[in-house]
Amino acid sequence: MPIPRFHISSAVRDLGVRGAFAVLDGLDNHREPPGLARWREGLVQRLRAELTAGFVESDPTLAGFRALHERIGRSNRRFPASAEALVGLFQRKGLVPSINPLVDLYNGVSLETRLSLGAHDLSTIEGDITLRMTDGSERFVPLGATASETIPAGEYGYIDDRGEILCRLEHRQCERTKVTPATTQAFYIVQGNAATPAAMIAAALDRLVDLTTSHCGGHLIEAWTVT
Repeated sequence: MPIPRFHISSAVRDLGVRGAFAVLDGLDNHREPPGLARWREGLVQRLRAELTAGFVESDPTLAGFRALHERIGRSNRRFPASAEALVGLFQRKGLVPSINPLVDLYNGVSLETRLSLGAHDLSTIEGDITLRMTDGSERFVPLGATASETIPAGEYGYIDDRGEILCRLEHRQCERTKVTPATTQAFYIVQGNAATPAAMIAAALDRLVDLTTSHCGGHLIEAWTVT
């Protein structure tokens, strides 16, 4: 399968969006690997000591996402960054969601770093992936939905060559490109904002790749950075 190129528009760079992005191949996501439950349990214990009351309001990375949304006029109540939503879920329920190995791993690293992470199945993506401002013509079916939503112009999103929004802001990914037990190639997103140093983003991608290859096999094909 051809490996897509990744592009980012100058308008999105100017907003302060930062990130590291990668393609992995040869993944095995169809079973619970040995050691994943133990890793998840250890993560929960660490997070219980860290994600205490008031954390969301004081964390500079989460504040950076809120500032980013304010710049484009999007409500943080309606469109929280995925990392903030994960932290809130953990604070309410004390758990890391268990969906499938790849999703569990990137959710875990997102909780550790408060960066916004995601993965998309390459077999469902057409052409290249561009992080750009929306013009209102794009198609978006949110994760878990069957009907397309109208997305207004003036947001940023990850969009493939057919005009499908893979991820709206860093708020919600689409249904079509979610990773499943059948996924063997994935496009990884590690996104930050103007408040997140380049070294922090690079370290998060390295950790995600290391965890993925340790638990799900596979290998890194290509990576891009936006600083």
